[in-house]
Amino acid sequence: MKKQGNTIFFKNEPRITSFAAICGSKEKVGILGEYADITLEDDMYEESTFEKAECKMLTNAIALAIKKGGYEDRDIDALFSGDLLNQIISASFAARDYDFPFMGMYSACSTMSESILMGAAMVNAGYCNRVVAATGSHFASAERQYRFPLEQGTTRPPQSQWTVTGAGGCIIAAEDKGIKVVSGTMGKVVDYGVTDVNNMGAAMAPAASATLIQHFVDTNTSPEDYDLILTGDLGALGSRILKDLTWEKGFDISSNHVDCGEIVYKVIEREFQGGSGAGCSATVLNSYILSKMNAGLYRRILFAATGALLSTVSSGQGESIPCISHAVQLEV
Repeated sequence: MKKQGNTIFFKNEPRITSFAAICGSKEKVGILGEYADITLEDDMYEESTFEKAECKMLTNAIALAIKKGGYEDRDIDALFSGDLLNQIISASFAARDYDFPFMGMYSACSTMSESILMGAAMVNAGYCNRVVAATGSHFASAERQYRFPLEQGTTRPPQSQWTVTGAGGCIIAAEDKGIKVVSGTMGKVVDYGVTDVNNMGAAMAPAASATLIQHFVDTNTSPEDYDLILTGDLGALGSRILKDLTWEKGFDISSNHVDCGEIVYKVIEREFQGGSGAGCSATVLNSYILSKMNAGLYRRILFAATGALLSTVSSGQGESIPCISHAVQLEV
């Protein structure tokens, strides 16, 4: 293993050998409808609460990723997973259904890229042969925890995003097949003083910019070297801010940048700024994007999910929103 700056280079080239995603009824109307393994008709997923439905999505996404790779539970050495709910309860409760070790991750909406980075590091170092990286979210459970109960019918401001109902996971293995995890850039916490809990895009864009620029510097690459620069959860407004911030630092990502939150819904005008949540980048990456890579349409991708590290306690006490972004370089 080699490290330059904040970037780890995986010389043994751990591979993503299998992936799976589940999405909600609203999300399947967009690009996920064609690529997700399971699309829900009812976001309750035959459960009694939204939180149980979220956990069930994550549990089944993990199981599907294992099954699609031709593996069994005994072939998995560890699960790297987290979510948005109090003390990552969706991931913790999902993990109790499996007999392999669980490493709880929390990086808010950037948990997918963090889990891939950490899982790839363990496989690259030879400590594990196969691991699962997974996360998810549910619109209704996130609204209840961070904002208002749905029954209240609170009006959403135009700068807000819609938490994606969905879950996704992938198998990272020490094998010769699959999509290479070439490197991972660890993000730093960045806080530009944004206090509006509805404006996640503006809060997270500086963290995404910092990590992308760090990656370009550490790897001696430029935006043009990637078929796609994929951020996780910035939405339409956050994407525009990100492009401006990176351009100011001498890196133009305007021609090949795409944000999962901006593309997850078919008609973005109805969803304000688009999607967010840990399940946003997890479902888009583990269905649409990795399928495109397997088909040869993308050969080199830089995936940088973004997370707002706030809580109802910090927001209630008037704190600004610290944010983070972790990036992984994927190649066919």
